[in-house]
Amino acid sequence: MNNYTKEDIIRLVEEEDVEFIRLQFTDLFGNLKNIAVTASQLDRVLSNKCMFDGSAIDGFARIEESDMYLYPDLSTLEIFPWRPQQGKVARMICDVYRPNGQPFEGDPRYVLKRAVQQAEDMGYTFEVGPECEFFLFNTDENTMPTTNTHEQAGYFDIGPLDFGENARRDIVMNLEDMGFVIEASHHEMAPAQHEIDFKYDEALHTADNIMTFKMAVRTIARRHGLHATFMPKPKFGVNGSGMHINMSLQKDGKNIFQDASDPNGLSKEAYYFIGGIMKHIKGMAAITNPLVNSYKRLVPGFEAPVYIAWSTTNRSPLIRIPATADGEGTRIELRSPDSAANPYLTLAVCLSAGLQGIREKILPPESINANIFALTAKERKELNIDQLPGTLLEAVEELEKDTFIQDVLGEHIAGKYIDAKRKEWHEYRSQVSEWEIQEYLYKY
Repeated sequence: MNNYTKEDIIRLVEEEDVEFIRLQFTDLFGNLKNIAVTASQLDRVLSNKCMFDGSAIDGFARIEESDMYLYPDLSTLEIFPWRPQQGKVARMICDVYRPNGQPFEGDPRYVLKRAVQQAEDMGYTFEVGPECEFFLFNTDENTMPTTNTHEQAGYFDIGPLDFGENARRDIVMNLEDMGFVIEASHHEMAPAQHEIDFKYDEALHTADNIMTFKMAVRTIARRHGLHATFMPKPKFGVNGSGMHINMSLQKDGKNIFQDASDPNGLSKEAYYFIGGIMKHIKGMAAITNPLVNSYKRLVPGFEAPVYIAWSTTNRSPLIRIPATADGEGTRIELRSPDSAANPYLTLAVCLSAGLQGIREKILPPESINANIFALTAKERKELNIDQLPGTLLEAVEELEKDTFIQDVLGEHIAGKYIDAKRKEWHEYRSQVSEWEIQEYLYKY
């Protein structure tokens, strides 16, 4: 992360021949928005005087209180490497403020900053590493996206089986030009499915990086004639796309989740953090899995977690403790979130639930060191293994019951989010699908 001053920004824009600056922010549902200004407006931008109409952004504000201001985070200045090298285009990620100088409570970035501050007040730094999956599909003759692919590659396959290898390499190189540290990239399980993992970092920077990552993936894919989608389950019968979240807490420069004397290598804080997440995971689901389509990924048979359990030895539970060579990398991997989730809200609810677990010493149930998918319903019942919500409606109902998670989001976001997701469910429920036509039209 760069510690730029205003003077640094002005000098860099001039030296690098930057002509356009995109002021980016994220709406309630994790969609990246921006206002583009020319370099001549830079002084106004850096003085936090760039105003926009908040009522035009879904879930932001009412018309009578619509004036909003963008306050750029100077550390997020990046030049887009895929844009022309004369008259360059740069961006800064912004926080949203009201005219009275107060942070706008409907800004998802503000929600995460508030949660991070609570962690800092307890002496902790929240470190996060995401595993972002996506599909690269063909486009049609009008360059519109399809779900078609001609490849049949699988897990870790290489070219020529992996048709997206060149696009993925180009994506990685552009991300590295923007300062990302890419730890690994590979073909995923389903045809046309890919994963790129970037380095662990502090939570706010990681959330910013996820938004930048999605923008870069879509942009570079289009240059290769492909459509990149982070839709959780775009095709029936194959694995969907997740966004596993690897989490740890640092205190005084040390990973406090590590304890070599424990059989699982976990500290009491790590157990409490797991306990807090498991307590609230149903109420968190509408955030971590925000679409009707999200719950078509969360079905048995496609690796995505369905059951609320944790383990150190297998990948079927909701929470996994990955093996580490020396313990320094000890972390908690939450496997339910998908790639459509708003990263700011997702990390905020994960952190807040985990911190409550630490404050209240919430112990998780015993770990399940067996393939949960292979257990019978009776065996799962005997082990008190609960399930994640099965639909978006169930998830919204769980969020409505979980006042703690609503408080994390804040009254403004919680209310607008619940209303929007209930509307999404109603619109979905009123549709007639092709499956229904094929199944019922000729029978009844």
